[in-house]
Amino acid sequence: MKDLGMIINLRKPEAVNTAKYLLNWAHEHDFNFLLPHQEASALTTAGLDDEQWLKTVKLAIVIGGDGTFLRASRYVMGTDIILHGINLGHLGFLASSRPEEITHDLENILADNFNIIERRVLRCVLFHEGSSEHKIYALNDVVLNTNAIARLLRIEIRFNDKFFCVLPADGVIISSPTGSTAYALSAGGPLIPPEMDAILLAPLCAHTLYSRPLVASENDCITLIPTGTSRDIMLTQDGQLAYEIFPGDEIQVRLSKNKKLRTVSLPGRNFLDIVREKLGWGQAFRDD
Repeated sequence: MKDLGMIINLRKPEAVNTAKYLLNWAHEHDFNFLLPHQEASALTTAGLDDEQWLKTVKLAIVIGGDGTFLRASRYVMGTDIILHGINLGHLGFLASSRPEEITHDLENILADNFNIIERRVLRCVLFHEGSSEHKIYALNDVVLNTNAIARLLRIEIRFNDKFFCVLPADGVIISSPTGSTAYALSAGGPLIPPEMDAILLAPLCAHTLYSRPLVASENDCITLIPTGTSRDIMLTQDGQLAYEIFPGDEIQVRLSKNKKLRTVSLPGRNFLDIVREKLGWGQAFRDD
């Protein structure tokens, strides 16, 4: 692989400095980084417009944290571009390379010494008064909740258009396997390997004793319908984009059949390795 793309969190000085270092490193190792126009302008170097970049790049390095990676995933959605993240944030389940490993990991990538994980994404269709208003795709999750302080939502939940329950809760998360290590994890959901075909429903602070996270199959369609009179309901996409929702609106969520995100899996760094490292799984606590 000769040329790689690069996407940068330009608001992080550390990410910009890392990008400058990699541009020099690439020049010394006889390959190029291809930058979208915005990144190129910030680094005062040549770049490509979005259409040309998306057509040219086969694999891109994402410098930032998981938030930057989620933004990058929306940018490349619908293409075959492979993403690999360099983590300058906190946990970094998506951006899994550490800064001190950058050049070693790049050498593996340039030598095609890596595997590809195909991550399923959520396809979410919003219906208002019976008409389709929006269609969105999420790598991690979609979350239905309320902006009102201490306001309880009642959410009708349907599986494959069959009534399942009315859930009284602060909200509900529908997550892909990739998103099981994100917001759904803090709501008590299980960890699901990203290559699995499944969909997770996790209530937020449910006002019941029976409610538990539920894993559904790849073919299931989950419909959420907020009831009542609240006018402060929001649906968030990967924690970054928000949509106003009204009582009676329908949110239909399933795994997309034709869109996936392709990411790098490097030798010796699989899902369980990352879980053990990031969450301290199986590590004994030490008394100081």
